[in-house]
Amino acid sequence: MRREIVINAAGQETRVAILEDGRLVELMHERADAQRMVGDIYLGRVEAVLPGIQAAFVDIGTEKSGFLHASDAAEREDEEDEEKKNGGGGKRGGRYPPIQDLVSRGQEVLVQVTKEPISTKGPRVTTQISLPGRFLVYMPASDHVGVSRKIDDRDERSRLRKMARDLLAKKPGGVIVRTVGEELTKKVFKRELSTLVATWEKVQEGVKEAQAPALIHGEAKLTSGIIRDLFSDRIDSLTVDSRDLAREIKTYLGDVSPELVDRVKLYTGATPVFDENEIEEQIHRAYRRKVDLASGGHIVIEATEALVAIDVNTGRYTGKKDPEQTILRTNLDAAAEVSRQLRLRDIGGIIVVDFIDMDDHEFRERVYQSMKSHLGRDRARTKVFGISDLGLLEMSRQRVRPSLFQIMSEPCSYCEGTGRVFSPETVLRRVERAIRRASSAGENRKLTVRIHPDVALHLLEKESEFIKIMKRECRIDLDFRDDPLINASEYRLLAAPSDQDVTSRYAVA
Repeated sequence: MRREIVINAAGQETRVAILEDGRLVELMHERADAQRMVGDIYLGRVEAVLPGIQAAFVDIGTEKSGFLHASDAAEREDEEDEEKKNGGGGKRGGRYPPIQDLVSRGQEVLVQVTKEPISTKGPRVTTQISLPGRFLVYMPASDHVGVSRKIDDRDERSRLRKMARDLLAKKPGGVIVRTVGEELTKKVFKRELSTLVATWEKVQEGVKEAQAPALIHGEAKLTSGIIRDLFSDRIDSLTVDSRDLAREIKTYLGDVSPELVDRVKLYTGATPVFDENEIEEQIHRAYRRKVDLASGGHIVIEATEALVAIDVNTGRYTGKKDPEQTILRTNLDAAAEVSRQLRLRDIGGIIVVDFIDMDDHEFRERVYQSMKSHLGRDRARTKVFGISDLGLLEMSRQRVRPSLFQIMSEPCSYCEGTGRVFSPETVLRRVERAIRRASSAGENRKLTVRIHPDVALHLLEKESEFIKIMKRECRIDLDFRDDPLINASEYRLLAAPSDQDVTSRYAVA
């Protein structure tokens, strides 16, 4: 499989696209008005300790206070998976001291952001500080030495662990060797460890001089973080459309991985780099509810407050003879596409996939294993459960920041995020009930009714007698006017002679 990174930095925002065989699988943005917080270290002050939920709220100087769970304030458990660095949200079901024994109100604490603010929730923070480098993750308050589980050679794991312990003998803290650290030499290991220890010493100096709440250390910017965390010999090429950024990347790689410098390409074409690589159209499709499958079927993605539901359909794919094989083929295609869409849209939390019902247990197992296999490429942590007799697969995916949908869009002012508005007929029925209430109150004998043009068109074409009937039955002088600025689901009642808005008086709350 060919893996590529394409960076579009020639504009007001930086976008990083990760491609697998030409297909977009991850998209990241960085804007000046949307600061990324994950990895930032703050000196905060505990605002409240809540034993009932085993958590505390920490003022870190941002709009919303940080959420510190007891599992993120307790001593870190041994962990060898590099993807679970920076606290990773902790295990709520594990054993840890009560939150009131760990922090107290008014106490100053050094915390690190592990999850961006999402919706109404503030950032999630941990006291388990970790500093990621290209090859290592340094944990100042731990003595644990671990190796990424993705390095599966037993002899190499032993070598790396022994080298780490030898170099840490005279330094405080612990480390995790990252996947790109495979075959790491002692010289490179020692140099990066010294850099990370020096960074931690700067953090400690910053704490002495700062007054809570304060930002002590900012995580690397998007592009720098991508190069540090992702660009390895597993990536075939990196294309960037900024000359300055290309020079910066090559300089960095020249110091840490000179063998990768030749894979960095500066794009100078007249066509925008995302258009040249057919990425822009793939981004556009990522906002759609319906995603077509190669077999002819499709999936529909619906996000709710509690979970994300994904429905699988055969669509126009009818197979040849055997319906079971048709269903299996569609479900296998869906397993691959669902895994890709989760990464592309950065969907987190609880996810339920409604596969097409399969009677054969062997077929359900094949789809389940296919799903797990495709999710193995995902950098976020996932937990997948087997497919039930109803064809439902339940899973969870690590949520670190708002999804692509939440970052790039906002709720519709008409439907308030439901995706639906009242039909013109329904709006007219609401208007009718409001007029009858006004008539019953006897306070206003002349009303101007403002409605959306679509409702006005329905009134003229389908219910032309409506105004005449309402005037006769309610004995109110009515004047209907269309207003393109009004919400399609709403209306306005204005009372003469001053056109006072009396909608709220007669509308149902």
